[in-house]
Amino acid sequence: MKITASAALLAGAAIATLGLGPARADELRMSWWGGDSRHVATQAALKACGDKHGHTVKGEFTGFDGYLEKLTTQMAGGTEADIVQVNWPWLPLFSRDGTGFADLRQLPGIDLGQWSDADLDAGSMKGVLQGIPVSNTGRVFFFNTTTFERAGVPVPTSWDELLAATPKVKAALGDDYYTFNAVKETAQLLVTLFVTQKTGKGLVDPETNQVAWTPEELAEGIDFLGKLVETGAIKSQKQEASEGNVNLFEKPQWAEGEIAGSYEWDSTWSKYADPLKEGQKLEPVPMLTVEGAVTDGAYRKPSMVFSISKNSKHQEAAARIVNCLLNEPEGIDALGDSRGLPASKVAAARLEGRIDPEIVKANAIVMAASGPVISPFNEHTEVRGNFIDTLEEYAYGQIDAMDAAEQIIDGTNDVLAEYE
Repeated sequence: MKITASAALLAGAAIATLGLGPARADELRMSWWGGDSRHVATQAALKACGDKHGHTVKGEFTGFDGYLEKLTTQMAGGTEADIVQVNWPWLPLFSRDGTGFADLRQLPGIDLGQWSDADLDAGSMKGVLQGIPVSNTGRVFFFNTTTFERAGVPVPTSWDELLAATPKVKAALGDDYYTFNAVKETAQLLVTLFVTQKTGKGLVDPETNQVAWTPEELAEGIDFLGKLVETGAIKSQKQEASEGNVNLFEKPQWAEGEIAGSYEWDSTWSKYADPLKEGQKLEPVPMLTVEGAVTDGAYRKPSMVFSISKNSKHQEAAARIVNCLLNEPEGIDALGDSRGLPASKVAAARLEGRIDPEIVKANAIVMAASGPVISPFNEHTEVRGNFIDTLEEYAYGQIDAMDAAEQIIDGTNDVLAEYE
């Protein structure tokens, strides 16, 4: 049967209307942070999804340090990428009223039925869906079991055991060995963990939006951090500064097993396991608790979200790419476990049995542990900055633990007051 040119055009228009034909080719940008394994996986996923949907997606990636500052500058100037990886606690910073990013419920192409209502609520501001949760994550303890085996010391299961193990490890392997790591953000979250375990309360009370701890409670947690330095379990801030404050996973001491443990996000397993030299093993372990703990103190939250720029000229194309990354076989297979266990139901089902068992184990520990609801303001840039800077003053002996506690509480409450 002969097909006329006009009939062909009508048929093509009908196919396009039904969404069965290839989408118009657009050039998109996507920005994210992560380690090398995440960069490689994401670039592969963008190539696969771009090829499938007829778009070109340029990746803009970096480490975590500096990403917030760069994104803040881009958002202020309206030059952010079409697809943006956003840390969950940053949503109030960029979209207090739900208008910072595109409303994902209004864009066709994303199968929102693959997420629970709780996940979608977590990605919403003022009821407007501003980001799709990629995974749920939390802090977990990683220990280099090889180091402890070499020292003939059991892997610690409590803080008391870690403190007791430290001199034994140093005696067996050398004074340049440390049983744990606590620098900047990790130090802050370690103090937070201690106080939460003791009190059952998180830093910010979600009901009052004020600091939930007394100065005495926080001072005890700060003193505990000092005790870890005094016993040689962790390096002092002065030592870290003299070594350039290098990321833990980039340190030769970590690769060699000379730093035997840390408290990190479960989704970053590969970033910390990959650098270890051959023959060394890193394992996630259940939460270390303090004596008299009333909760495990789990720091659990949605991880990063994928958002679409409200300034993007290609929002529908970006939505198709996001759906492919999180819900379609091409994106799911390429991303794998590079961002932890996926929150998307179809992605979780497809990857069952294929995700690194250590990541599954780490996530299971986080999800099973007890702990209070975490406020997104815990990670507000000014709240965290004040906390970390004050701990540094304490580390250098400029203030004592009680003064540090009062300074942290006052500074945090000042920030929170801006959001009343």
